[in-house]
Amino acid sequence: MKRMVVAITGASGAIYGVRALEVLRAMDDMEVHLVISPSAARTLREETDFTIEDVRGLAHAAHDHKNIGASIASGSFKTEGMIVAPCSVKTLSGIANCYDEDLVIRAADVCLKERRRVVLLFRETPLHAGHISLMDQATRMGAIVMPPTPSFYNRPTKIDDIVNQSVGRLLDLFGLSNDLVSRWTGTSGRPEGARRTDDARSAEPLARNGE
Repeated sequence: MKRMVVAITGASGAIYGVRALEVLRAMDDMEVHLVISPSAARTLREETDFTIEDVRGLAHAAHDHKNIGASIASGSFKTEGMIVAPCSVKTLSGIANCYDEDLVIRAADVCLKERRRVVLLFRETPLHAGHISLMDQATRMGAIVMPPTPSFYNRPTKIDDIVNQSVGRLLDLFGLSNDLVSRWTGTSGRPEGARRTDDARSAEPLARNGE
């Protein structure tokens, strides 16, 4: 059984974390561990129709953000790595500076010291020099900073298309097979999986995220 840690922090874009949880939970061989920051709880209420209980129910284990004694706070607890989606400036700063004040940052620090993959969907724009410096430092420590920048070659027609493409590319970084991504195959034809109006894909759009 594989394990993945997912953290949702207070930046805009909570739906990225929710969608990642939905896809990971559907994988038969994946055990999902979740941490939601207090700011993320507020963002979820503002941006989606999901309750905190809904989101926690998508994980096999939901940990309190202040529980430094949780399983995922130890390197001896083996995981595939960690997804922070979205990643706030505060969380990026904590990870870049090893400031393990809560379980989100501690779990990321553990994954980095154990040389496991950590992907940060950093959600901020525009950027000042401090943001760029933090991204540089986190990258030097082994994290992957992945701003969820939308692609348009796949002709997205609704928010779900944009969310799915970014989440699918996120899962690609862990080598996890998924059918969310419209994959570019060259200029001679449509991308693999490019959405059409009659497209019936196994990854259903989010029912409660709006369009």
